[in-house]
Amino acid sequence: MPLICATTLMQTRFVGGNTEAIGAVAAEKWWLDYKDQTLNQLVTRGLVQNLDVMSATEAIRQAQAELRETGINSALDGSLSASTTAFGGDGSSGTYTVDSGELGASLVIDLFGGIQRERESALASLTAAQAEAETVGLAWLAELLSAYSNARYYQELLALTRETIEAREETVDITRSQFEAGGATEYEVAEAAALLSTARAGQPSFAAQFDANVYAIATLLNEQAGPIMTQMQKGSPQLRTPDGARTGVPAELLRNRPDVRSAEADFAVSVFEIGVAEAALYPSLTLSGTVGRAEGLDAWSFGPQLSLPVFNQGQLRARRDAQVSVAQQSEITWRASVLSAVEDVQVAQSNLSRYRQRASLLRKAADEYGCAYELAQENYRNGAITLLDLLETDRNTAAARIEAASATNDAAQAWAILKIATGAGAAATQP
Repeated sequence: MPLICATTLMQTRFVGGNTEAIGAVAAEKWWLDYKDQTLNQLVTRGLVQNLDVMSATEAIRQAQAELRETGINSALDGSLSASTTAFGGDGSSGTYTVDSGELGASLVIDLFGGIQRERESALASLTAAQAEAETVGLAWLAELLSAYSNARYYQELLALTRETIEAREETVDITRSQFEAGGATEYEVAEAAALLSTARAGQPSFAAQFDANVYAIATLLNEQAGPIMTQMQKGSPQLRTPDGARTGVPAELLRNRPDVRSAEADFAVSVFEIGVAEAALYPSLTLSGTVGRAEGLDAWSFGPQLSLPVFNQGQLRARRDAQVSVAQQSEITWRASVLSAVEDVQVAQSNLSRYRQRASLLRKAADEYGCAYELAQENYRNGAITLLDLLETDRNTAAARIEAASATNDAAQAWAILKIATGAGAAATQP
């Protein structure tokens, strides 16, 4: 019922998208498309030993156990008791022992469906726990990808800074040579040296950011940071945005997004709990019996028991009405989760498109600035341009390279965010 209601309220396509369906993508291991072996290893290990995922898995086991409590296990009750009692005292001829035993059982007849509603509620709770585990898995995966992509980004900045330092060291050498030959001033030598020191000063900050992201990866994997640091320090190119990023149609979010399915299951739980509260208003019928033996004598009893709530009807009806309100709140929460899921996809789709374009243009600008800097340095060596012209080109080149690296990082993460927004990989995150 909730699924049909939601579908009727959803748009037929995302803005800027089409009506092409993507089907069930929960089992898709889309992170493999980055083609980064180190990332794949980290994801594989983390999905097994991450504490958040482990906790969510335990919540599933709890829901499974609570489901087993319902149904016939909830309706049936009974116990077997046995005792041995010794008697004796002053004036008696001795002691004697009395052995007794009794088996009692009772069965509640589910006249108005209360027990059945309890079981359906527990089953919906299990569904919610399973969907919540997938939500936790995707959230963990998003954090890991962000930390890994950022670590590679700062590693790239360190590499770019080393290249900048080498180029500026050459500029300082050229300027000093020209100063010794009378072709440059002491001020120009100092200015070139200051720009070199500025590049060197950026290294500790980038290194600190790289370390921080590696430590975050270690925490997410529930592992010691040392071995991961050693592995990451070997270096690897920045993550690049894989090709393709289909969004499907909004209605598919109801099946693929685990947070939406979790909210829907919570809604179902609250609806079934109305049935439980409603059944409590009506009579209950219990069949009970006992079989016992004491001092060689057998005894048994059996009979139905009818219980009708009379004086607490006001309390029970208030409880039922409160549960109706809880169900209505759950429906609102579920509908809000659907709207939020659609928004997530729309924003992620837009960001990916814009970030891809920005990254491409900035990489082109960085390449062009690189060519301009090589020409500027050669012209400065030959005396065709001033040091001021060279240093300006140097600054622009360094800034363009950093911006291109940043844009590449943003685009790579935007692709992952869009995948997660569509619910892709939710089932694949479960160990």
